[in-house]
Amino acid sequence: MSEVPSVEDVQKLISRGPFHQWLGLKVVAVGSGTIELTATSREEWVVNPDRGYIHGGILATLVDLTADWAMVSKTGRGVPTIDLRVDYHRAAMPGVLTVRGEIVNFGRQFSVAEAKVFDHEGRLLASGRGTYLTAPPA
Repeated sequence: MSEVPSVEDVQKLISRGPFHQWLGLKVVAVGSGTIELTATSREEWVVNPDRGYIHGGILATLVDLTADWAMVSKTGRGVPTIDLRVDYHRAAMPGVLTVRGEIVNFGRQFSVAEAKVFDHEGRLLASGRGTYLTAPPA
């Protein structure tokens, strides 16, 4: 892709997926190899009702899909995940989460991107890195 797609265009692409709709993803910004999304927590995300924190699988999901969608400025589409690593830094409490992703290395077949999840106060909750299949579709 030669030019960076608009926030609106990426929002349309992301919103096509029922899972992304359920997550309530909102595209905030798209740049060359970067993306910023927000997601407002849902009651179903809470793993411990006594403490109220969000399940780590939701954070891993946000890391994966944001790193994946950072590729959109280069590929024009979502791409399959090959490998993913996530680190958890603190418990995520309900509220608006902001996720920022960026491409680390873009290759002809495989590419690497990172993403970080922040709470409404800007505290780092989780971070991770994924490898994605960016070869053109057959």
